Amino acid sequence: MTVEHFSKALRTDLAGLTALASDVNAMAGQIEAALDLIENMKGRLIVTGLGKSGHVGAKLAATFTSTGTPAYFLHPAEASHGDLGMVQAEDVILALSWSGETAELSDVLAYAKRRRVPLVALTSDASGTLACAATVALVLPKVREACPHNLAPTTSTLLQLAAGDALAVALLQRKGFGPDSFHAFHPGGSLGSALRRVEEIMHEADKLPLVESGAAVVVAINELSARGFGIVGITDGGRLLGVITDGDVRRYLERMSGATMQEALHDARADAVMTVSSVTLQPDTMAGEALSVLQERRISAAFVLDDEQRPIGLITMLRLLNRGTA
Repeated sequence: MTVEHFSKALRTDLAGLTALASDVNAMAGQIEAALDLIENMKGRLIVTGLGKSGHVGAKLAATFTSTGTPAYFLHPAEASHGDLGMVQAEDVILALSWSGETAELSDVLAYAKRRRVPLVALTSDASGTLACAATVALVLPKVREACPHNLAPTTSTLLQLAAGDALAVALLQRKGFGPDSFHAFHPGGSLGSALRRVEEIMHEADKLPLVESGAAVVVAINELSARGFGIVGITDGGRLLGVITDGDVRRYLERMSGATMQEALHDARADAVMTVSSVTLQPDTMAGEALSVLQERRISAAFVLDDEQRPIGLITMLRLLNRGTA
C-alpha cells in the first residue's frame, strides 16, 4: 500500500508537469517578455519567496548564477529590515508565490514599484496581488498537490522549480553559454573534471610511446612494454600512421606461430602489424566526451593529435578516471 501512495504521488506530479508543458504556447508572450527583461538587465536577478517557495527560489538563484545569469536570493523578511538596499534599478526581481498573496512580499513589491525595478512573478493566480503588481506574470496551472490532503506544497513547488529551471536553460541558450562557460563556472567536482579539455590532463610529448614505421616489430613491442600504456604509435615523419596495442601483438604472434623468432620479431616491420584506422582525439575534446569515446570503442587509450596529425599527447581511461572524470 505504501508503494501505491508513492506511485500515486509521482503520477500527480507528472500530471502537473504535463499541464505546465501544455500551457507553454499560451504563455509564450509572457515567457519571451520575462526572458527579455532578464537577458537585457544591467544588474542581477534578485530571486525572492517565502516558505517552500523561498527554498525553491534559493535553488533557482544558484542555478541562474551557475549558468551565466548573476542572481541573488533575497529573503522577504530580511528585505523589510535593510536588505532591500541591495536591490538596484538595474536589477530584475523574480518573485515566487503560489497563491500570489504572500504578505511578507508586500514590501518587496512596493519597493519595486517605487524604484521602477522590473518584476517577474511566478504564481498560479492571474488576479492575485503578485501577478497584478508584476511587470510580467508567469501564471502556472492550478494543479492538485501530491499531498493526499491537497495541502502540503508538493506538486506546486515542483512546477515552480521546473518553470524556473526552464527560464535558466532558455537564457543559457540565448546567451550561447556553452561547455567552455560551464568549465569556467564549475571548476570543481566531477562536472568540472568532465568539462576539462584533454590537453589539460593528457600525458604529454616526452612520455609518448612512439616508433617509426620502418622499425622492427620487436622495437614496437619493447616500447609497448617500457611505457606501460598498452599502446604504441607508429609514425612517419612525425605524423601518426596507426597504433599497435597489446591485442594487436597477441593476434600478430598467433598468425606468425609457424615463423621463426627472427622472422616474426626482427624481419617484420611495425607498420605491418599496426591498426591503421585508430581512434584519436583533438586537444580541445572535453574529458567527459573522451571518456565516452573510449568506453564506446572499448579501448583503454587514444592519441591526441594536432592539426597536422602529429601526436602531441596520450589520454588513457585510467588517467581520466583518476582525474575525476565521470
